Amino acid sequence: MKTYKMNAVIIGALFIFTMLAGMVDAFFVAPQFNQPIAHILQIDNTILVGVFSVLIMAIGLVLIAITFFPVIKLQSESIARMYVILRTIECLLLIVGSLCYLFIIALGKQYTTETVSSNYAIAIAIALKIKYYGYLLAMTVLGFGSLFLCYSLYVSRLVPRFLSLWGAIGYLLLLISAVLNLCGILDITNGMTSILYIPGGLWEMIAFPLWLFTKGFNLKW
Repeated sequence: MKTYKMNAVIIGALFIFTMLAGMVDAFFVAPQFNQPIAHILQIDNTILVGVFSVLIMAIGLVLIAITFFPVIKLQSESIARMYVILRTIECLLLIVGSLCYLFIIALGKQYTTETVSSNYAIAIAIALKIKYYGYLLAMTVLGFGSLFLCYSLYVSRLVPRFLSLWGAIGYLLLLISAVLNLCGILDITNGMTSILYIPGGLWEMIAFPLWLFTKGFNLKW
């Protein structure tokens, strides 16, 4: 029987790598858009960092699903296929954010001190809103699809059940948060709202990868 040890290591590394890429955009690039319009239209290099960090994260998410496929398939091929499809949808939604960043860079190329800045402010605001809602839709898809992943892990005991339950709780909170944000009930930019991301974030960044690096998948059944 295959041990899929390499798959476990790759998946663990990709989880960490994609989380770090997302954090670069969230904590380094996104805050720059709170600056005056003239500043925003002159930070091409910073925005490009956001473009590539989002792209890296998006591609990494699909690679996670592809690497997971042969492992989850042992328990349920339908869940394995659905996970790949939903991760691909998530990837495409995130890529929309990169395109929005590129649009803002293009606006900056046309900006001069004589330009009516209010027009640019509106265009940037629309681009950022599109990125925002694309991100929330991506998190909705992620939360929904990953619940099935955790169910498969729980049933198959590929990892300890407490780890599967932890992941399921984290993704459920993520799903609830994303839906409530889409409905305008919560605001993801509010620091308190981000608390709902903590359980899933710790699972993806630390607990799950650490287990995969040290123990791998349990295939002794």
